[in-house]
Amino acid sequence: MIRHCVFVRVRNDVANAERAAIHADLEALRSMIDGVGKVEFGANTSPEPFARGFTHGFTIDFRDAAARDAYLVHQAHQRAGARLVAALEGGTDGLMVFDLEIA
Repeated sequence: MIRHCVFVRVRNDVANAERAAIHADLEALRSMIDGVGKVEFGANTSPEPFARGFTHGFTIDFRDAAARDAYLVHQAHQRAGARLVAALEGGTDGLMVFDLEIA
């Protein structure tokens, strides 16, 4: 399994409705792309001082690397990703992605 971890710096002026719509777009990918599993969203609640300005994050579980790779090039992911990046401080500078292989 691949756990796709995404950490973001959402701009303060992005309305809650737009944030919810971005989450819905990403959640909808589960029904469009084979091998996409659980999707989780949330705000950073760590008491440690190491967030480096990243305020929110989400994870997407993929059955395997092939499912993750299909997601990366899928048109619906491209649209959802563009909407997400438009809501971030500094565009892609407000984004960090880290994939973990889970045995």
